[in-house]
Amino acid sequence: MVAITLADLRYRYRQFLNAVIGAGVVLGMAVLLSGLAEGFRSEIRATVGGVGADRWILSAQSHGRINAVATFDQAVVGQIRREPGVTRADGLAILPGEVLRAGGGRLTTVNVLGVTVGGLGHPEARHGATLGGDGEAVVDTRAGIPVGSTVQLGSTTLHVVGTVTGRTFSAGTPVLYMTLHDVQAALLGGRDVVTAVVTSGTPAQVPAGLVAYTNHNVERDTLAELAGGIKSIEKSRTLMWIVAVIIVAALIYVTALQRVRDFAVLKALGASSLSLFGSLCLQAVLVTLLAAAFGAVLSTFMTGLLDQPVTIPTSAYATLPLVAVVVGLTASMVALRQATSADPAAAFAG
Repeated sequence: MVAITLADLRYRYRQFLNAVIGAGVVLGMAVLLSGLAEGFRSEIRATVGGVGADRWILSAQSHGRINAVATFDQAVVGQIRREPGVTRADGLAILPGEVLRAGGGRLTTVNVLGVTVGGLGHPEARHGATLGGDGEAVVDTRAGIPVGSTVQLGSTTLHVVGTVTGRTFSAGTPVLYMTLHDVQAALLGGRDVVTAVVTSGTPAQVPAGLVAYTNHNVERDTLAELAGGIKSIEKSRTLMWIVAVIIVAALIYVTALQRVRDFAVLKALGASSLSLFGSLCLQAVLVTLLAAAFGAVLSTFMTGLLDQPVTIPTSAYATLPLVAVVVGLTASMVALRQATSADPAAAFAG
């Protein structure tokens, strides 16, 4: 029966090739959507982890979100620095969604992160120089601003001395690093306030109105505002699987209709209904496995088409063959009746 199944695949190869390509594109899109959903998580993980802190001290009003812009007095930094268990403490000012005017008047939205030079959160430039003082900036490459450019943030002029990669959050919005003093002067009315204190070590206690968070807590709570978008992407991925089932099911159903006379002959020769249905299942699984392989390769090329960071998890590739088998078996159910109801007498009909 396996030999007959493979022979039929060769005989109808054009039909099966169309199904492999169609289902492959859909499964590739499903993998891409997995990477898109994971991209939201990986970008905030990289940005928060890149600060190098053990604890984040935020206003209770921020509810653990670094983009909440709940400010408090910078004097708190000194208090926390003196706490037992703390070896270093620095203030940060994180202001999301600021508009930066680049060369030629081009406007770019950035997440501003004000840091202490040499302190926690100070960026290590991938290209160019590191942040050295007031009037300078280091920006993520997704902003498309080259080293040496002059940019305008509010009334403050900044010279871009370096660039970093993988420092984004809020759906791929790049981070612009500048000194804490510059951020306070340009965007916080000159007030000596911060939106976070980051520490090496764990403080024994924090001042009233503030809460200490781990990196994991900050990542989870900051990501919470995007939960609806992530769920929508994951539901879209499920729809892609359903579309793949429909594509393969249509192929298998048409194939079964074309093979009704073959089924009748095979039954007359002693083949069971179960073995005939198994033949269709084998065809469906082979098609979806080939489609999965095609989709996996295709998804790696499609990642560059999106502005949002895409991080395809290894688990997406690992589960793809299993998904393909499930899709194939589900699709083959549409042809169950054609395989089991074939009449052996039809083999001898004129």
